[in-house]
Amino acid sequence: MGGEAVSDLLPSALDLARFQFAFTVVWHFLFPAFTIGLASYLAVLEGLWLWTGRTAYLDTYRYWLKIFAVAFAMGVVSGLVMSYQFGTNWSVFADKTSPVLGPLLGYEVLTAFFLEAGFLGVMLFGLGRVGPRLHFVATCFVAGGTLLSAFWILAANSWMQTPMGHATGPDGQFIPDSWLAIIFNPSFPYRFAHTVTAAYLTTAMIVGAVGAWHLLRDRMNERARIMFSMAMWMAAIVAPMQLLIGDLHGVNSYHHQPTKVAAMEGHFETERRAPSILFGMPDAEAGVTRGQIAIPAFASLYLTHSLDGEVKGLKAFPKDTWPTNIPLVFWAFRIMVGLGILMIVLGVASLWLRRRNRLYDTPWLHRFAVVMGPSGLIAVTAGWTVTEAGRQPFTVYGLLRTAESVSPVAAPAVAASLAAFVVVYFVVFGAGIAYLFHLFRQAPEAGEHGPPQGQPVRTAGITPAPALIDLAPETHRAEPRPAGIRP
Repeated sequence: MGGEAVSDLLPSALDLARFQFAFTVVWHFLFPAFTIGLASYLAVLEGLWLWTGRTAYLDTYRYWLKIFAVAFAMGVVSGLVMSYQFGTNWSVFADKTSPVLGPLLGYEVLTAFFLEAGFLGVMLFGLGRVGPRLHFVATCFVAGGTLLSAFWILAANSWMQTPMGHATGPDGQFIPDSWLAIIFNPSFPYRFAHTVTAAYLTTAMIVGAVGAWHLLRDRMNERARIMFSMAMWMAAIVAPMQLLIGDLHGVNSYHHQPTKVAAMEGHFETERRAPSILFGMPDAEAGVTRGQIAIPAFASLYLTHSLDGEVKGLKAFPKDTWPTNIPLVFWAFRIMVGLGILMIVLGVASLWLRRRNRLYDTPWLHRFAVVMGPSGLIAVTAGWTVTEAGRQPFTVYGLLRTAESVSPVAAPAVAASLAAFVVVYFVVFGAGIAYLFHLFRQAPEAGEHGPPQGQPVRTAGITPAPALIDLAPETHRAEPRPAGIRP
């Protein structure tokens, strides 16, 4: 009896497998959420340098290129283990969905990853070798590769949320019937736009925070001014757009994943003039959200575009289809929306001060921007929590249950690998993030250097001093200039 009571308190293999994948995917997406936007930002900076000949743009480009190299590498490494988990912890899911998801993930490797890998070396080390214009092309290809990668990954994830274009084989496998319907499933356009825009805002918040940090120390630093100004333009323009895109995405989810939206809203009862619950505590057992602070009829307005519109609550659906952690979905949604509103406030404040020529001379705005630095990363993590926790208890929404997707492995085996992941991730990626903060703290200066060039890389042994002497002049060459621009 005692042994049974203790075992009942321990998490199951399913719970551990879910937590392990959640842990690794959260760590992983922190880096692509940053590098997707940063790659495009680098392309814009280099384009501005080529267009204007202003060396401050090149200095800013090189400053962020070092950071991009570190973040990109950590994103690649952190993503490798996720694919192995499909085989170790989710073999049933992998077997049933592989005819659909296998090609989509394969296309991501064959197109986006190869494109990024092919031009990344030129982008990092080739400015003094291939010429500015060809180097700019390489930067654009890397930026395009990050967007193409997001396209395929989000197509795969969106199909799991709103599956279309498939048939079911006799062994339960999902067989492709129409690749256009699979890729461009009902939620994909909204999810792709929402995620890419979130990545751009994530980058803007980090770039703006770094620029603001250095402006607080030297408000005349031209490169910090460029960072801060461009980031604030992004916040002012894109953050309100994200609110509109998010509304469209929410309406789409309401039609295709109504239980997810009901959990997000904290609605258990179906009603007209449904309130928008700002705060409260959903109680799934009692079927009520306690301690509500709500705006009457507002949820009906933005979900049905009518104040008298009927909004379905969770009780309109079988209880075994409800999300398994409704409070998590409810609060993660509010964290995401709350941070989005703060981004809009930051953008509007920057516009107001820019118009009064005080953008670089207002310390409270700079401190606000520094505090908002991690807001994009927190918001995208909360957004993905809503997406994935809200899809439960299914891996393929409405078709394949999570409990039926897990591998037949024992809980102790999953717990051991989870413990190893926790230790390794916190050590390795904790050190990587600490190094990123070290780079952030370095003030952007004139003649900024990118990643090291012209020196041999040794993995063991003694670096040959004669080679360093021979190559020393190479490291001090004149800065490349766009063609036609005079010093």
